Formats: sequence, structure tokens, C-alpha cells
Amino acid sequence: MKKLLIALLGILLLVCSQKLFARPQTPATVQKTPKTVVNKNVPATGEQRFQANCGRCHNPPDSLSPREVKAVLQHMRVRAMLSAEDEQAILKYLAP
Repeated sequence: MKKLLIALLGILLLVCSQKLFARPQTPATVQKTPKTVVNKNVPATGEQRFQANCGRCHNPPDSLSPREVKAVLQHMRVRAMLSAEDEQAILKYLAP
């Protein structure tokens, strides 16, 4: 019984020490928002901005109303770190 208790304590100590001394991992998918300007003299269109910012994870929605698109875009603006200009261009592209 004593050996079992010592073995369990050893395992617990090993697990706890790995968690204490483990280096925090950063997700590989976290990226800075890319610039959405294709040509320096010509601003990017809504479609180009969608592809640069949203297209990494999403396809353009087929069956959302303009009201739903606006609500989703407002929530995703924070997550995708979109500028107000990007948000408006993407909104015009998705819900003309």
C-alpha cells in the first residue's frame, strides 16, 4: 500500500511539474491582419478585402440577408481586427 501511495504521489508530482515548467504555446494560426491594398495607387475592393481578411476561414455567404450580414460582420470585425473602412467595403460586397 505504501509503495502504491508513493508511486501515485510521484506521478502527480511529475504531471504538476510539467505543467509548471511548460512554456506557453502560441497558436500557429494567429497572424497579423494583412494589408488589403493590392496596388498602392488603387484601394482594394470589398471582394479583395473579404478574401484577404475573411477568406482564410470562410466562403462568402449565400443565404444571409443584408441585416444578418451586417450583424455577423460587426462581431467578426473585432476577431479579424478589421478597420472601419474594411468593414464597410466588405459589407457593400456581401450585401449590396
